[in-house]
Amino acid sequence: MSEKSVAFEYCDKMVEDFEKVIEHPVREKSSVYYTGVDLGTACVVIAVLDENKRPVAGAYRYADVVRDGMVVDYIGAVQIVRELKEQIEEQLDTELIYAAGAIPPGTDLLDSGAVKNVIQGAGFECTNLLDESTAANQVLQMKNGAVVDIGGGTTGISILKDGEVVYIADEPTGGTHFSLVIAGAYGKSFQEAEVFKRDESHHKELAPVIKPVVDKVSSIISNHIKGHQVDEISLVGGTCCFTGIEDMIEKKTGVYTHKPHNPMFVTPLGIALSCKQEEM
Repeated sequence: MSEKSVAFEYCDKMVEDFEKVIEHPVREKSSVYYTGVDLGTACVVIAVLDENKRPVAGAYRYADVVRDGMVVDYIGAVQIVRELKEQIEEQLDTELIYAAGAIPPGTDLLDSGAVKNVIQGAGFECTNLLDESTAANQVLQMKNGAVVDIGGGTTGISILKDGEVVYIADEPTGGTHFSLVIAGAYGKSFQEAEVFKRDESHHKELAPVIKPVVDKVSSIISNHIKGHQVDEISLVGGTCCFTGIEDMIEKKTGVYTHKPHNPMFVTPLGIALSCKQEEM
């Protein structure tokens, strides 16, 4: 097994454990719970860790409350987060108090207040707020390279050196654009295209359709890593669930590109790892 494969063992194991507890929550009591709230463009995810920072519960729901990384339906976002919170609290027979959140890189002045307000409006005490790519690296544990979070509306990039973020960027282009070209090519509504692309059995057929958008994402990555020593790229975010996207990006950027197991859950787990036990 290569060193790179070993480096991502922790990430893949944590994601696999999280997938299990979504279906079968760990009801054994913990002295504290760390919660991560990920307000994605296409999906809202809540991840809960125990006192040992191991996944114990989680829930997610596809939603349209965020666009291009910005909260556009505040009431809807609060309602979804509150309902998922209550669902998990019932499963664990406990009250979840503290939670952390995340925003696209470089958008803290634009949307950090809205994300914090959604978390608080749902009944949490918001104890941390960080950028999505940095949150993802809490799970990836990459020392040198680029974490690329391809969400619904934007592509966020964090470049790391010796485990520290030295550069962040965020540009429009993501899963929403995949759905738009699919809708156009197949004569489907946007929502129909969203559902169609989530079915893995369609991915081989869709690859040439979405290639121009993946090429655009690759171009964004290449432009931002230019001038930095980036030997590897790790992809996270729901859009990266598309089969073979890592190979398409590696071919365009010329940089080794890795995709962890179920990249949709990496960021929410990283947010949960960043959760603290006191208010901001």
